[in-house]
Amino acid sequence: MQQSSLGPDAAEYAQRLARVQEGMAERSFAALLVTDPANMYYLTGYNAWSFYTPQCLVVPASGPPVLFARAMDAAGAGFTAWLPPEQIEGYPEELVHRPKVHPYDWIAERVRERGLIEPGPDRCVGIEGDSAFFTARGYLALRAGLPHVRLEDSQELVNWVRVVKSDHELAQLRIAGSIAQQVMEVALAAVAPGRRQCDVVAEIAAAQARGTAEHGGDYPALVPMLPTGKGAGTPHLTWTEEEFRVGEATTIELAGVYRRYHAPLARTIMLGEPPRRLADTAAIVRDGMAEVLATLRPGRTAHEIHAAWNAVISAHGLTKESRIGYSIGLGYPPDWGERTISLRPDEHTVLKAGMCFHVILGMWMDDWGYELSEPVALTADGVERLTDLTQNLTIGR
Repeated sequence: MQQSSLGPDAAEYAQRLARVQEGMAERSFAALLVTDPANMYYLTGYNAWSFYTPQCLVVPASGPPVLFARAMDAAGAGFTAWLPPEQIEGYPEELVHRPKVHPYDWIAERVRERGLIEPGPDRCVGIEGDSAFFTARGYLALRAGLPHVRLEDSQELVNWVRVVKSDHELAQLRIAGSIAQQVMEVALAAVAPGRRQCDVVAEIAAAQARGTAEHGGDYPALVPMLPTGKGAGTPHLTWTEEEFRVGEATTIELAGVYRRYHAPLARTIMLGEPPRRLADTAAIVRDGMAEVLATLRPGRTAHEIHAAWNAVISAHGLTKESRIGYSIGLGYPPDWGERTISLRPDEHTVLKAGMCFHVILGMWMDDWGYELSEPVALTADGVERLTDLTQNLTIGR
């Protein structure tokens, strides 16, 4: 094993595994099949661009987990994961991209042979049913290979264990925040009339990889997004080869990433004099952000945070249907969110110190939009911003 000394220590990995197995016991899971690469990284430290082929971590009800991956990737797991060689298995290359066989056929057989599922009637195995990299074919092969167990959705069991961050994780997120601030400063300075959108994104991507003088950056789970002009009324658009023009606003959403920990950040830049509706909305959203950050406290519920925001904007006749934030931490493509807590009206989760959120206040109108966001960590006393950029609308010339 050649795991980097920059990762968590053995005690932290042991605590993470213990909390997951406690959750499994509450659900009566005989084993848990972990396929989300962020969850695999959280439990083992395994980190590679290998998630496009079937891979999983099998966590038994008790005892150590076993990582199953493509043979060429299993060899690389020894460079990042804390697992000893006997807990890493590689399936044969001839199973990759075949119409009649599937890697989960082989994995299921090895799970049986290794006794990773305790014998007995009505055994239930948890699966990550909403994982982006656990396909329908994989599920069918696993079900056929484990006919005497019941497969049940784990309902993001590991994700919920990840929600409260350790001191080590908070330190990683602070570094990610410093990178995010550096990258956004580069982005805002790069947007100018006549420049192509793709050229600005090239500078953003370089800044993300470069990081800061103290810490190098990592690749983001989402590419930079910068809807421009009328496109700014729609989130999640990327870029084109078109030039930026005077009289148009651009919303920029990106992330600073350090060792897979993401600090997302969004700002808006207007080239030229902003129209009154944009300037007014920017001021209202800034006030709404101040109220949200003042309300974010341990013991509050997610819907109380949303209510504080809604009170500010509704007083000005504005509405926003989408959520205003979500839990963040580790991330792999295609998402940097944890898929657990959302800041929205019907969310009653009680917030705790150590939780981290991307508070994103996006106002998307018919043909224009405005975005302001902050990555934050909850502390015992309130909230810690992970960046320190102005929250005003940026005016470019």
